[in-house]
Amino acid sequence: MKKEKPKKAVALKYEKEKDRAPRVTAKGRGDIAKRILEIAKEHNIPIREDADLVEVLSKLDLEEEIPADLYRVIAEVLSFIYRINSGNSLAKP
Repeated sequence: MKKEKPKKAVALKYEKEKDRAPRVTAKGRGDIAKRILEIAKEHNIPIREDADLVEVLSKLDLEEEIPADLYRVIAEVLSFIYRINSGNSLAKP
């Protein structure tokens, strides 16, 4: 029987006026990952599951901006979020 690996989660934050690039604001696995996801759901923050991306992002330090070689993939994630928010009645104007 194959043992399941603990779930991982990474939270990013991007403030256009303040940040040059999104930065890691939380990361963890197991119970910490579950709590990160719970908080995101409580605050209606979109969640995107991508195990490969989480693996790469989890190697970054907290508050570290994502490296330039991840800009394209993060831009795709942000595009996904904007599409969700534009169809969501909870989206901010």
